Amino acid sequence: MDIKLTAQVEIIPQYYDCDPMGIVWHGNYLRFFEDARVALMGKIDFDYPAMDASGFIWPIIDVRVKYIKSALVAQRIRVEAELLEYENRIRVGYLIVDAENGERITKGHTIQVAVNSTTGEMSFVTPKFFLDRLRGA
Repeated sequence: MDIKLTAQVEIIPQYYDCDPMGIVWHGNYLRFFEDARVALMGKIDFDYPAMDASGFIWPIIDVRVKYIKSALVAQRIRVEAELLEYENRIRVGYLIVDAENGERITKGHTIQVAVNSTTGEMSFVTPKFFLDRLRGA
């Protein structure tokens, strides 16, 4: 099963996102990733209430970020998210680019696993209901 699922959001970093030099603080890129991931999962109606109702929690167990160039205050950026893996875990890839010229700023990925919210046990395969949502996208 080869499913392509992508989403993108545009963000304009504000002063509170930046250090005193007007450069986006490195930790805020994870928040930008999250904004794009939420938009991605929204395409299959898998928002936070749906996750909660699924009987599983989906902790992020790995994050990778490669800072290529700094984003600046008031710079319009586009954050692209793509579902890269979904059979045993959820791996989402991210690319942040300047929305005006497409220049790469940051890239990375997150990995999430399904954990039974009652037992606390990790599922080594993606639950069927999640795969069904993907097939319906």
